Amino acid sequence: MDTYHIVLYIHLLAVFIGVGAASVLMVCLFQLRAAKTLADAVPWGVVAGKTEHAFPIAILGLFGTGAYMTSDIWTWSTGWIDVSIAGLVLLALQGPLVGGRSGKLLKQTLQENGPGPLGDRARRMTRHPGLWVTELANIGVFFGIVWNMTQKPGVGEAIGAIAGGYAVGAIMAMWLRRAPATDVPEAVTEPAA
Repeated sequence: MDTYHIVLYIHLLAVFIGVGAASVLMVCLFQLRAAKTLADAVPWGVVAGKTEHAFPIAILGLFGTGAYMTSDIWTWSTGWIDVSIAGLVLLALQGPLVGGRSGKLLKQTLQENGPGPLGDRARRMTRHPGLWVTELANIGVFFGIVWNMTQKPGVGEAIGAIAGGYAVGAIMAMWLRRAPATDVPEAVTEPAA
């Protein structure tokens, strides 16, 4: 066993940490979106708040091990590597700056709501684009990075993988963040005469 393969193993562990944290955060978002009361929402908000701490570990793990492998096997002028590093920077910035701030706004809104049923403002905040678009677009970027790692494309395709992943994630987020069907009031009809 050589150092490169040990570092590759740690690189893959960082991938798994990122995928695991993203999966937990998605479950939290769906549960928050479906919450009817503060008691329903708080546990999922707490889990989401704790889960966000895994992302810097995954990003630093990917960058650190990737830097070693780049220096050992590749070069720093390899296009797909540069594009993937830019994708990691996007993840590192967008997560805390947009998603993290939106999470803090959600927490504040839930605290203002108080016990009992969630008001309109709190329910809207559980579907805030800053939460949903950040999460799903970041997942799309991450999958674009994984594509680049496995396919080692040229610069254009590498950019396309990251941009395409971001776009697909953002579009899915806008669709998935809508209110669940159970939140839509039923139409009142008058009985037939």
